[in-house]
Amino acid sequence: MRNPDAANPARLSPAGPSPEVPSRALLKRALRVTAVVGLVAAVAAPVAVAAPAPVPEAGPTTPPAATAALTPGTTGTSGTAGTTGTAGTAGSPAPITAPGAPGTARVSALKGEARVGYEVGEDEVRVSVNARSTYGPGSIPTRSWGTFRISHRQQGKLAWGEFAVDCLTTGGPNATVTGRLVRTSPDHPWTKLLEPHTRMGVSLSVPARGTSYVGLSGATAKGSPLLTRCMAPAADMPVIEGGYTLRDRKQSAR
Repeated sequence: MRNPDAANPARLSPAGPSPEVPSRALLKRALRVTAVVGLVAAVAAPVAVAAPAPVPEAGPTTPPAATAALTPGTTGTSGTAGTTGTAGTAGSPAPITAPGAPGTARVSALKGEARVGYEVGEDEVRVSVNARSTYGPGSIPTRSWGTFRISHRQQGKLAWGEFAVDCLTTGGPNATVTGRLVRTSPDHPWTKLLEPHTRMGVSLSVPARGTSYVGLSGATAKGSPLLTRCMAPAADMPVIEGGYTLRDRKQSAR
């Protein structure tokens, strides 16, 4: 280590150092010690860190798909086991918002009444329907509601059955609607031949021009599995009186 006195000629002078020199050297040494102590204290001192603000607990959220399904007006339930839609007249659906906006729901709608060309010419078969469905992502509806009715006049006697819609799917000019039986005309054969609240399906082809077609699934026999929801046979019977209007979900997204 270098001797601090070697750099001071006054300390080596025979005449002896000036009385101010030792005081100046001691002052410098004291200042150095003070600076080092202050630096050590600053490094060793704990750093105060502000505590993070408490994050409020997030409440349960409603999935977009569920939000879209709750937008139509209030309706009564059909009261049938396994029915996912509603029966009777559905309330007015909420306005369709612009694509991509919060709460956006694509909507399909099918409405009308028609007589179809049944294979037994003297019989009168009519199908009326008023159904809607909402969609999230994909082609499976998040909710379907409404009613459809199948009536059959045979040998002057009218029999009809009314169904609570549990599925309406659409694609271009084509639609398939299924539902559970909720009401029939008095003494309808279905009340004896079919399971209570059985499911039936109707398919429709409703082109912008030309003839529309309707297909009927019928019902499964007692003890057999129900018809699968959203399923119906090809539309093969021409509309010979009346008609339908169909709005596909893709049209509502434009």
